[in-house]
Amino acid sequence: MSMSAGLRRLAFLSSGAVTGTLMVYRDDLTALKFDAVSAIGPLLRLLDPEQAHNIGIFAAAKGLFPRDPRPDDASLRITCWGKEFRSPLGLSAGFDKDGVAVASLLGMGFGFVEVGSITPEPQPGNPKPRCFRLPIPGQECVINRYGFNSVGADQARKNLERQRQLIEGGGGVLGINLGKNKTSEDAAADYSVGVRKLGPLADYLVINISSPNTPGLRSLQSRSQLEALIKAVLSERDRLEGNRPPVLVKIAPDLVDEDLKDIARVALSLKLDGLIVSNTTIERPPVVQNHIHGHETGGLSGKPLFAKSTEVLHRMYKLTKGKVVLVGVGGVSSGEDAYKKIRAGATLVELYTALSFEGPALVPRIKRELVACLARDGFKSVVDAVGADHA
Repeated sequence: MSMSAGLRRLAFLSSGAVTGTLMVYRDDLTALKFDAVSAIGPLLRLLDPEQAHNIGIFAAAKGLFPRDPRPDDASLRITCWGKEFRSPLGLSAGFDKDGVAVASLLGMGFGFVEVGSITPEPQPGNPKPRCFRLPIPGQECVINRYGFNSVGADQARKNLERQRQLIEGGGGVLGINLGKNKTSEDAAADYSVGVRKLGPLADYLVINISSPNTPGLRSLQSRSQLEALIKAVLSERDRLEGNRPPVLVKIAPDLVDEDLKDIARVALSLKLDGLIVSNTTIERPPVVQNHIHGHETGGLSGKPLFAKSTEVLHRMYKLTKGKVVLVGVGGVSSGEDAYKKIRAGATLVELYTALSFEGPALVPRIKRELVACLARDGFKSVVDAVGADHA
């Protein structure tokens, strides 16, 4: 066969493959776009994790991520803090640290997007390398020790203001996760700056006191320090003119039961708007320890965190008597995972690590699976399933 004939045959076969693919997707070109972008994932995962993450953020900020114009199933709608969420599935803090791609991420189909953590002043975070991908089959996870790398509150505010119309027009909800600067000795002052500068743009605010990568941060979860901190932040929030967003606290999964009881008491007594359960863990299950990067310092996220974070979520729902909104996060990679978080007590559910392994196609898949879980167990709405395991 001549070279020209070979090329023509290759072209014919290629066109046939394309035609076949289009036939498969003929009724759903949106799915084709999501699957096509997700197919790039294996190439990105050949790169350093932080470099791959930066490419993903750049693509999202430039509008290169697929958009999902399809309406979410009515069973997924939920109202929380007086705001309507088109679905309970959101993107957790850590992906869009500086608030540059919110509109694009909402367009991808998330019901809400949480940006940050954002510190008052810019800071570079910890030395590189500081993110490690562990592609353990069935237990995919990440260890990171970023250390609140942030452009600072002023630049983040500018980033969000540039997207304000797109965010508001997109029908999604914006959460802003606040951190403290590494060298700051006054945590309350740092979080108050974040409230003052970013609160007017937020649908809800998060006080992140549970990252394991900022020295001394987790000590703020002790009862006396937590109570003083929340009082200062709520006072600053109440001084805002106009928008006064709900305030949540993000806690660690590594707390002992007495710590959880203290947090629950503080949350109830101060009428905290919500708790995010949970951040990354400093524990290393055996499956992680056996990986080449398993002993890296930092917080572990992904599938190995699911059981532990869900157990803490279940406990916190019981301790707060279902009176505090809980956001479940940690190891969610399927609709069944999201459903288990909801049954354990989560009103809303977040993910991040699974997205870095599976790409944008994960988002519509989880929503489809969650709808199927609700229907399977006879729930007409996700609202009815919240805390079902406690009934």
